[in-house]
Amino acid sequence: MAKLPLLAIIPPVAFAALAGLFYAGMQRDDPDALPSTFVGREAPALTVSDLEGLPPVTAEALDAPGMKLVNFWASWCAPCRVEHPNLEALARDEGLPIYGINYKDEADNALGFLEELGNPYRAVSADEGGRTARDWGVYGVPETFVVDGEGRVVARVAGPVTERTLERTIRPALAGE
Repeated sequence: MAKLPLLAIIPPVAFAALAGLFYAGMQRDDPDALPSTFVGREAPALTVSDLEGLPPVTAEALDAPGMKLVNFWASWCAPCRVEHPNLEALARDEGLPIYGINYKDEADNALGFLEELGNPYRAVSADEGGRTARDWGVYGVPETFVVDGEGRVVARVAGPVTERTLERTIRPALAGE
C-alpha cells in the first residue's frame, strides 16, 4: 500500500475545516449581524463637538424617556446616502427621535450633506477624531444603535438602514421584542 505524503492531506483537511466554519456561521439567527458588546448595556459616553448651527447630541438626550436611534454617518459615505431617505421617513412619519454623530468629516461637507438631502436628526454632533465611534464599537459608517429610555443600547445595525434592517432589527427593538 502506498503511503500518502503529508502535503497531500493538508489541503483537503483545511478545506473541510473552512467549510465547517462557514456552515456554522450560516446557522446563526441573523448571519448578517455583527456582534456588539454594548447591546443590553448603558450607551457609552459621547466625546463630540458641535456642528455649527445645529443642536448638539447630549447624554441627557440619550437618557430621555422613549426609544431613539443614534446614527453614525459621514458625507463621504455612499451607503449613508442610501439610508438617508429611510431615516427621514422614520423621523417624519413615525416621529422617531434620531441623533446623528458625524464621523471623521469636514464640518462644511457634513452641513452640505444635510442641506442637500434633508436633516432627519433631532440633534447632530461631530466626532472628528473618531473617539466616540471607537467607544461605541463602530466598525464603519453607517452604523445605527437603538437606545431605550434608560440610555441602554438594545440593538445595533452595522451598515445602512434598509427596509430589511427596519423589519428585522430596528422595529422589533423599538417594540421591545
